[in-house]
Amino acid sequence: MVRYTLLRVLVFFGCLTLLWLVGLRSKEEQVPLVVGAALLSLAISYFVLRPFREQASASLAARVDARRAKAQAGAGSAAGRDESSEDAEIDAAGTDDFR
Repeated sequence: MVRYTLLRVLVFFGCLTLLWLVGLRSKEEQVPLVVGAALLSLAISYFVLRPFREQASASLAARVDARRAKAQAGAGSAAGRDESSEDAEIDAAGTDDFR
């Protein structure tokens, strides 16, 4: 994921440099320079960086799945502990108190 982000930033600065070399240098052209670089880098990144984006997406999905599995495993063991502690309380108090 860090690699994809770094590549996106590099593409943006490459587009910014290219547009600056083309002639967008004056103070009045700073906003069009940045907006143009952002739009150009968006288009380039969409097509050129697709494999890196898919790899970053797969990595994030794996992390989410692992976190979800860990949470479900923790919830299952917590439910088991709750049931066993309730059973222990019932056994300790006697069955007549809860009827």
